[in-house]
Amino acid sequence: MPGRESDRARTALAAERHFVRTLGGFVLGIAGAELVTHERIPIPRFNFVQVAGVDRGRQSAFFERALDHYFQRALRPTFRVPIPEAEHVRAGLVRFGFRPRLHPIVLLIGEPERVPPPPTDLLVRSATNAELDEVVGLVVGQAGHAEFRAAVDVAWHFPNPGERLDPFVAIRAGRIVSVGLRYEQAGTAGLHFITTRPGDRGQGAASALVGGAFAPESVAANAIPFLFADSSRLEQRLRSLGFAPALSFREYALPPEVELAFPPPGPPTPPRWRPPRYLSGRQAT
Repeated sequence: MPGRESDRARTALAAERHFVRTLGGFVLGIAGAELVTHERIPIPRFNFVQVAGVDRGRQSAFFERALDHYFQRALRPTFRVPIPEAEHVRAGLVRFGFRPRLHPIVLLIGEPERVPPPPTDLLVRSATNAELDEVVGLVVGQAGHAEFRAAVDVAWHFPNPGERLDPFVAIRAGRIVSVGLRYEQAGTAGLHFITTRPGDRGQGAASALVGGAFAPESVAANAIPFLFADSSRLEQRLRSLGFAPALSFREYALPPEVELAFPPPGPPTPPRWRPPRYLSGRQAT
């Protein structure tokens, strides 16, 4: 089971946050967490709280601050809590209506000597401009499609210094069956949003995509390759391709029927603090 955060794992998590930023989002750091946010693309991969650690005595203020950040924007965040989970953090999330997802999110990092995928009839390559609409449609559907497409298009063709974004496709018989977005930054290469058409799953398309996107001729030899798995099937498959678990998180999400609101605050109370007043250059007492 993944354990303590390593330098490579920290670098990969930071690269994921850069990936969200380069596509138009932002990351706000607060005590105990990073608030990853994209106001125009309301999907969990772009709107989540990366929990670092919260003391029991500070959890009320932590949850209020984190939730208010998203609720003011009408966004439904998820929380990534490091495993093993702190019991008071778990209890706090459940109290606010969040529920844990069955399988953890696992960060996997490529070993130096990875096993190449088996021979396949799939062609894996960078996408063309004409294929971008299809790639985005497979990744996000209609949720934020226009914004997501525009963001990928800009980052793809006008990358900031030190970064590179490439949409990848796996093609069988002239038809795109699997896609992903490879983002390189600060000595890392992360493959995000790996998606296979429902009718083509279980036939090696995602494995071929991973192999092609991380081929030696495709990325720098010293880059840290990483991916995230959110199912046991995907995790086992990536292990067989030479990726090792580095960290795992329990993801908490709000059920669709839960309202985005805090409980009523109760009757108004007088201010607890008033700013100092200055009279004739002297501080009033």
